[in-house]
Amino acid sequence: MFTNPSEYFYELVRNRQSDRAYDTRPVEKEKILRIIEAARLAPSACNAQPWRFIIVDDNELKNKLADAAASRILRINHFTKQAPVHIVIVMEPANLNSNFGSFVKDKTFPLIDIGIAAEHICLAAKAEGLGSCMLGWFDEPAVKKLLNIPKSRRVPLIITLGYPLTADIREKRRKKPDEVVSFNGY
Repeated sequence: MFTNPSEYFYELVRNRQSDRAYDTRPVEKEKILRIIEAARLAPSACNAQPWRFIIVDDNELKNKLADAAASRILRINHFTKQAPVHIVIVMEPANLNSNFGSFVKDKTFPLIDIGIAAEHICLAAKAEGLGSCMLGWFDEPAVKKLLNIPKSRRVPLIITLGYPLTADIREKRRKKPDEVVSFNGY
């Protein structure tokens, strides 16, 4: 089908989307473990690996987690109960070098690292025939309480996983290349 590996990669990138409707099929543990392995192998500043991945696939716990992600007022994230798996990403303390770099450069390297790992999860999910959606809007104290996450930790993202209800790929609405790309200067 693809004449070289880069074609497959770019096809994954073109077809990865935020899926908000899942069918009822459970996700095989082997697929979940391969997806998590892709995240575990993600690069991080000074190799700090400032993350912990909590896989929530117990239906009752997953539904409570979905309740913590949904907002009646804003009418968002109500699809999360359909997703058979939620991956909660916990930001762990970074190593000394990464923390020093974050301070000196006024950048939160662990958040950048988690963003990279999160996209590894989403691309790996797509490669496994699954859909995914990153969630940044949720009741973090409720999530921490449900999963016994220490109060000192942050939860920047939750990612839902499951078999998409439809194989349709939505048209991507993105800015034109000349609006976001320049060479050798702003």
